[in-house]
Amino acid sequence: MKTKEKEIVTLQRSLLHDTEKMLNKQIEMEGKSSASYLSMASWCDMMGYNNAAKLLYAHAEEERHHMLKLFHYINEAGGLAVQPEITGVKNHFNSLKEIFQLILEHEIQVTKSINIIVDHCFGVKDFATFSFMQWYVTEQREEETLARRALELFDIIGEEGIGLWTIDQELGKLHDSTGDAQ
Repeated sequence: MKTKEKEIVTLQRSLLHDTEKMLNKQIEMEGKSSASYLSMASWCDMMGYNNAAKLLYAHAEEERHHMLKLFHYINEAGGLAVQPEITGVKNHFNSLKEIFQLILEHEIQVTKSINIIVDHCFGVKDFATFSFMQWYVTEQREEETLARRALELFDIIGEEGIGLWTIDQELGKLHDSTGDAQ
């Protein structure tokens, strides 16, 4: 009888069950990111922050792309990627600044999750998945940097007078400078 610890590669799969579970959990996190950013974009649209909305709609699509990338990897390695149920998405916000504070907090959590997966893969000598996850490691650094830069705008410009309008304009420039980082 085979034990889980001894299973490395079978004829049907090259992905360990524990790794598959972790990757499916990451799919859920990326799916929730996409849904959250879509909700944030809608709120920005409603409030007249057109450039912030444009940035967040694009970001929602990018997060969906991250989720699909994991889907394909799991399935190609003989596992089963699972479409997560997405619940608990916030739809109302107190301010534009709150949105970007939430984004930074969330991206830091995503980074921690990815680091746990990478550490696991290294520990079990799953170098294929370890290598695959390096793209996410680099991407998360970019995601956190973008979120920090967006929040800096609130401190540099301020929210009084035409501050929020100016911040929205600058968020549009951030969006234009990031392009499709996928």
